[in-house]
Amino acid sequence: MILVVLGTHELPFYRLLEEVESLKKSGFIKEDIIVQNGNTDYSSDVMEMRPFMSYPEMDKLFDDASLVITHAGTGSVTTALKKGKKVIAVSRLKKYGEHNDDHQLQLVDVFEEKGHILSWGEGKSLKDIIEASEDFEPEPFVSGKQHMIDMLEDYIDNI
Repeated sequence: MILVVLGTHELPFYRLLEEVESLKKSGFIKEDIIVQNGNTDYSSDVMEMRPFMSYPEMDKLFDDASLVITHAGTGSVTTALKKGKKVIAVSRLKKYGEHNDDHQLQLVDVFEEKGHILSWGEGKSLKDIIEASEDFEPEPFVSGKQHMIDMLEDYIDNI
């Protein structure tokens, strides 16, 4: 199963759903597709749409997915990476009315540069990226959270 995650941002993200749906309808994507579509009002006869879910439901979908195609939200990307999933991240762009700014581009650049993810964007073929994901071995993701906590505790202990 391929999990497509749009998050909960209030602006719609049709561009990604239209591309994934066209690859499913063409027969290129054979697997079932489950979409967490949040506030993006979209219906499909080839993808299962689930606007909002509980944490346990979402966690299970991440566990069961063979591939995660997600908006470039930090939580969605890092959740998939912590579970060792192959991730294709897609930045929501301001010019398409998908977000208020283009900050997701920076997240994609950093994670892709470190070898954690693949990305799809303008000028690229999602079909080609999905094909590349078959041989892609992501670099393991290690959160810097504990390091930050240690630094803060050290600072507090020494003031």
